[in-house]
Amino acid sequence: MKIFQGFENIEAIPNPVLTIGTFDGVHIGHQKIINQLNKAAKEIGGESVLFTFYPHPRMVLYPENHGLKLIQTQMEKMDKLRRFGLKNVIVHPFTKNFSRLSALEFVRDYLVNQLHVKKLVIGYDHQFGKNREGSISFLREVQDTYGFEVIEIPAQEIDDVNISSTKIRNAILKGETNRVAKFLGEPYELYGRVVKGQALGRIIGFPTANIDIESDIKLLPKAGVYAVNVLLPDGSIREGMMNIGTKPTIATAISISIEVHLFDFDQDIYGKYITVQFLSRFRDEEKFNSVFDLREQLSKDEVSIRTYFSDGL
Repeated sequence: MKIFQGFENIEAIPNPVLTIGTFDGVHIGHQKIINQLNKAAKEIGGESVLFTFYPHPRMVLYPENHGLKLIQTQMEKMDKLRRFGLKNVIVHPFTKNFSRLSALEFVRDYLVNQLHVKKLVIGYDHQFGKNREGSISFLREVQDTYGFEVIEIPAQEIDDVNISSTKIRNAILKGETNRVAKFLGEPYELYGRVVKGQALGRIIGFPTANIDIESDIKLLPKAGVYAVNVLLPDGSIREGMMNIGTKPTIATAISISIEVHLFDFDQDIYGKYITVQFLSRFRDEEKFNSVFDLREQLSKDEVSIRTYFSDGL
């Protein structure tokens, strides 16, 4: 997959078949669109293209109160788009000036004059351009003038999926791991670097890898204890249990920590990057009367989560 930052140094794309959108999460609805893109491109000897934006439009248009957290970082999104067979991604800088482009200017100046788009695959309810004036009906009006074909994803096909990035974000915030996995087609993931913590977990018999996700816009699941799979730098996958929260029993800070205890694992992975997959949420984070009580609960958590894995999830 080729990734272009705007139109600087962009290479010619043969017979582009294109869609437009932020594609946060690359959920199963997005995956259906990618499949349509690839199929339509193959029919004309072309290549699939996603025209997307960064930063997210809401972050630019409402910088003071957008309140937006994203399902994926840019790196996570690109990795998933690649896995689903997309051939090209154009990441265009989203600015206030860009947001003022009319639908006609966007289609003429970007899609036609620069990309020479052959087919445009778009959902029945998709809108774009200044004041969201771009629509399926608008594209059908101009397709003959500019020499491209509009392929509409029908209402039934999209509504059957019954999904949106907003719905997924809400499920993540509620810790609904099964629902999120169903929407995404795979478990929700966090990618980050293992950093040194206070080593209190090791003292009480549950050493943890503290994870820095290095992003202030990545959405964190609801605080609590989870069964997780962890993809290590060597490509191996280990089972474990993760806590997200403020560690109220042993800390007074209000900052969120992300810690994972890997089962039967004693390697040094400080400074390494790992991926955590959320499989099931087991309980809320609690404040215990003592570190001893915390350790007792962690022992129970381990038994429960090991049983979860041994029972085949």
